[in-house]
Amino acid sequence: MIQEARLTIDLKCLAHNYSLLRSMLKEETDLIAVVKANAYGADSSKIAHELSKLGTSCFAVAYAEEGAVLRKANIKEPILVFYPQMGQLEELIEHNLEPALYSLEIIKAFISLLKKKKKTTYPVHIKCNTGLNRIGLSYEEFIYFLKEIDTSSLDIKSVYSHLGASENPKPCSFTQKQIDAFELIKATVIELSTKHPKFHLLNSSGIFNYPELQLDAVRTGIALYGFANRSEWDKQLKPIAKLSAPICQIHTLKKGESVGYNQGWEASKDSLIGVIPLGHADGIGRQYGNGIGKVSILGQSASIIGNVCMDMLMIDITSINCEIGTEVILFDQITTAADLADLSNTISYEVLTGLSPRIKRVYI
Repeated sequence: MIQEARLTIDLKCLAHNYSLLRSMLKEETDLIAVVKANAYGADSSKIAHELSKLGTSCFAVAYAEEGAVLRKANIKEPILVFYPQMGQLEELIEHNLEPALYSLEIIKAFISLLKKKKKTTYPVHIKCNTGLNRIGLSYEEFIYFLKEIDTSSLDIKSVYSHLGASENPKPCSFTQKQIDAFELIKATVIELSTKHPKFHLLNSSGIFNYPELQLDAVRTGIALYGFANRSEWDKQLKPIAKLSAPICQIHTLKKGESVGYNQGWEASKDSLIGVIPLGHADGIGRQYGNGIGKVSILGQSASIIGNVCMDMLMIDITSINCEIGTEVILFDQITTAADLADLSNTISYEVLTGLSPRIKRVYI
């Protein structure tokens, strides 16, 4: 029996995933642990502390505020900020965060701020765009950066890019173009710069698919949490999270009675309906209603019926011998967040990061 909705995080699974990924890397290759988006829906501070115990020496987040949360939680390791915004530059310095500088505008603004604060050799990373076309310096902008901008106030710790299709079967012409573009960037740094930054290109899928390209470091996020975008890789990992909630009420319906908003489900026979304290405000979207989503109760499957409400969803438990307080599992290590995602044509990332903070996090 459980009394509230909870996301149970298995720290042994986290340790397994970290150890597996670390075993795939050379000893000298750094593993940058990505804990953005609240550690993919878990808890960034708790997960970072656990990963630090396991040997992680560098973390990464999306925005400065996420880095500040880690600093306030006494995370001492370097923290790379992938997408710092203009309004966050002061916060980066305040919390000793290491920005990825990805445009000439933000490079110039940050250097100007460093000079104003009389900061020298501040640690930064340079993000280059090799084809994903999300953020990053173009090759021409990168040349301009190396030749025309005074970088004396910067300690360029790394130059990196991001693969847009690293999970695609090889050979992949798009990925190869990105690899070739990054090789040119590396050669240009060696030719034009007196500094010796590290280079990194691989994300979680890339670690599995392109181990020969691990270079000086890799960045891994979703694989730490149990997924790697291909079933044969997923089998080697262990999902760390289980989402469950208790049945909080049971209704007896007569044939023809309906359930939920807009009479989304009608009983074709006398039925038992369980109500679960999770809804679309918790990250279980309306797309899972009307029989699309499934849950597990005492090892048996039950359908989500009617329209998912903001704070509640309803399930058909007519054929299941259960009671108020019985645990209902939406995903776990067996039927995973990726399986739930497949039902609504999305991905595990969206399911995990969409979970509301009001769901209690429990660690085992």
